[in-house]
Amino acid sequence: MRATAVTCLAMALMMQSGVTQAQLPAELVIRNGLIVNENGRMAADIRISGEKIVEIGAGLKAAPGAKEINAAGMILMPGIIDTHTHLPLDVSIPPPAKGNQDNIITGGRAALAGGITTLGDFIRIDNNEDPNAFADRNIALIGKNSIADVYIHASVTPMDTPKGSPPDPLTQKATFDKLAARGIVSTGEDFMAREQYDKNSLAWITLFRVSGEAGVLSMVHAEDYSIMADAQGRLTTQDGGAGLTIKNFAKSAPMVAEVLAVQRSVAIAEATGSPMYILHTTSGRAVKVIEDAQRRGLMVYSETRPWNLFGTEQGYQKPDGGIYVGGPPLRPKWDQDMLWDGIRRGVIHTIGTDHTAFSKEAKLDVTQTINDKRMGQNTLQDYPPMMFSEGVMKDRITLEQMVAVTSTNAAKLMGLYPRKGVIAVGSDADIVIWDQTKKKILNDKDQLSRAGYSTYAGKEVTGLPITTIRRGEIVYDNGKVIGQPGSGKYIPGAKFQRPVLRPLSD
Repeated sequence: MRATAVTCLAMALMMQSGVTQAQLPAELVIRNGLIVNENGRMAADIRISGEKIVEIGAGLKAAPGAKEINAAGMILMPGIIDTHTHLPLDVSIPPPAKGNQDNIITGGRAALAGGITTLGDFIRIDNNEDPNAFADRNIALIGKNSIADVYIHASVTPMDTPKGSPPDPLTQKATFDKLAARGIVSTGEDFMAREQYDKNSLAWITLFRVSGEAGVLSMVHAEDYSIMADAQGRLTTQDGGAGLTIKNFAKSAPMVAEVLAVQRSVAIAEATGSPMYILHTTSGRAVKVIEDAQRRGLMVYSETRPWNLFGTEQGYQKPDGGIYVGGPPLRPKWDQDMLWDGIRRGVIHTIGTDHTAFSKEAKLDVTQTINDKRMGQNTLQDYPPMMFSEGVMKDRITLEQMVAVTSTNAAKLMGLYPRKGVIAVGSDADIVIWDQTKKKILNDKDQLSRAGYSTYAGKEVTGLPITTIRRGEIVYDNGKVIGQPGSGKYIPGAKFQRPVLRPLSD
C-alpha cells in the first residue's frame, strides 16, 4: 500500500511538471547504492520512471523491460548544481580568438562528465530590453541547444538618470516582477568592481530594494573598484611598468577590496531588507563579515570557487601562472583554510565554478598583463572529483556537507528545491553514481571543454563520477557523454523565500 501511494504521489508531481505518461522513457532501477543527501545516508534502491524518482527502498521490483544498474559499493549523490557559469546560449556565434571558447553545448558536456546536471548561467539583460522578450529568447536557446538543465541569472547594470527623465527600467519593481514570473529569480554580478558603481550607487541600492520586493535574489561580485584602481596604479609605476606582470596579479586586487565590498553589500542588505548572495568569496576576512551578518539574522548567503579551495596565490609565481588568473584572485593558505572552514560550519553555502574557458594559449600568452588579462578558469569537468578528493577524502568535510554545498543549498537558494538538489520521491531523477575508490591523474587531453586544458592537470584524485543521470536519462557513462543538445531544459526558479539551511556551527 505504502509503495503504491508513493508512486501515485510521484506520478501526480510529474503531471504537474508538464511530463505526460506517453512521453516517459522506460523505467530505470539503480540497485545497492549508498544514497547520500544533505541530512544523512541510506543503503537503498532507486526506481525512476521517466524524469522522476518514483520509489526508494530495499528490493524494489522493476517493471518489465526496465534498465537496471548495479551500484554496489558506489555512492549515489544528487546531481551537482553549478551556481555560476558564463556559457553563451547561441552556439551559432563563433567564439572570439582570445575569448571564452565554450558555449552551452561544449560546457554542458564538460559539466555532465563531472556530475553537474544543472547550470546557473549569467546572461546580460540590456537596460531597456523587454523582460518577456529576454526570457523568450533565452529560454528558446536553452531548449534548442543545452544538454544540462539550465536556470538563468539576469546580469544587469542599472544607471542613474537625470531628473525629469524616465527612470532606468532596471530600477523598477515591474521589471523584476516580469522576470520572476518567468522563473528568473536572481540578478546582479560584477558592479562593485566597476567604476560606474560609485557613480550610480543609488541606482544599485534601488535595484536591490525593488528586486527583493519582487522575490529576486541579488548577487554581488564583491570587489571595490577604487581600492583596486589604486593598487593597479601603484603597480603601473613599479619597475618601469614591470609591476603589471601576472606574478603581481594578487596585489592588483587586494583582499581589502573584497572585504570592503562585502561590508557594503551587507549594509545594503540590512538597509533594504533584501536577500544578498556574495559571489566567489575568497578571503577569510570576508567569511568573517558574512558570518557576522548571518548571526545577526540578515539574509546574506555566500558562494566560493573551486580554484580558491584548491590553490593559493603562489600559483601566480609559476611559469603557468596565467592559468590561475580570475577575479577575485587566489589568496594565501590561511584564506584557503578559512574557506574550507566556512563550508564545514555552514557560512559558505554553494560552489560556483565561474567557468569561463579561455584557451590554454590565451591564458599562457607571455604578453598578458594585469591591464590585459584573461579572467576565468576551465574547471567544470574536474572540480567535482577535486572536491571529493580534497574535501571528503582528506576529512575537511563530510559527504553530507559536500552534497549540501554542491547541490542542495543551491537548489534551495535558487528556488529549485525539491525538484533539484535531493534524492527523494517526486524529485527530478538527477543522480551521480560515484566510485569512491577510483583514482585518476587529471590531465589536459581528457577535457571536453574547448579550453583544452585542466586547471588541475597533474593532480591525482581519488573518487570519480562514473555515471551521470539527468532527469532519468543517462547522459554520461564510463567516460562518454551520451546526452544530446536539446535534451536539457530550462528550469524556472520559484520566487525567493528564506530557505531552511543548516544552522551555523562553531
